[in-house]
Amino acid sequence: MSAIQKMQKTQGLRLIFVLVAIAAGWTAMNSSRAEPGTAATNAGSLRVYTSDGFKPALQALIPQIEHALGRKVSPEFDASNVLQKKIESGERFDVAILAAGNIDALIKQGKLAAGTRAELGRAGIGVGLRAGAPKPDIGTPQAMKRLLLSAQSIEFNRDGASAVHINEMVERLGIAEKAKPKFVLTGAPGQPQMDVAAGKSEMVITLIPEIKDFPGLELVGPLPADLQSYINFSAAVAKDSPDQEASRALIKFISSPSVVPTLKQKGIDPR
Repeated sequence: MSAIQKMQKTQGLRLIFVLVAIAAGWTAMNSSRAEPGTAATNAGSLRVYTSDGFKPALQALIPQIEHALGRKVSPEFDASNVLQKKIESGERFDVAILAAGNIDALIKQGKLAAGTRAELGRAGIGVGLRAGAPKPDIGTPQAMKRLLLSAQSIEFNRDGASAVHINEMVERLGIAEKAKPKFVLTGAPGQPQMDVAAGKSEMVITLIPEIKDFPGLELVGPLPADLQSYINFSAAVAKDSPDQEASRALIKFISSPSVVPTLKQKGIDPR
């Protein structure tokens, strides 16, 4: 190989090394630009444990919250009782939005900071049927009693905030022995609604926000006034949250007058 050929080969290898280095630098630079949903972004997100009953409202508010706080929100939805158990077990979170009784219990246990507690609103219990099904009259206790007796299946979340009241309601109507065998109980969030929408169960009884905008369901209406019960929702910051300032700001936002229209639209009566 001549001296010229050797020089050309060396220059070619140097060029390859330069191109590889440039490509590696470009890849590293792009990977550092974390997009929403990546691990880099979620590392600074606020983890918000939220009751299923407040889920539609929070989902609608998340874009506004993230814009106002400049932070990502990572919600986890489930029944208030289930989320309370997770908190008690020591799982890491920043904000809890649960039924008021669960919030108060966790404050007493020292899991939530008492000074951050805020009232958000309340939700009543309603009846949902598969979209397109004839809507029965449920305006009076007697009408509700007839519906429960004629139903083939009645589904609800056994861990849900309204479950205790549903059992009390059939007892009060004097039809517990006939109605309870029709109960289809599940612990999976949203499963009763999905089953009714798919035609697997005839009706769902749960909090109105969990029925109102659920795909494939129609809200028949709230329980009669004499049988109605309300679940109050509150929020508080985890006592050991590493981001107290942003967590408090989130609660301040969702309890402010500016969110009232959204809460009402999603079936929450603001407090």
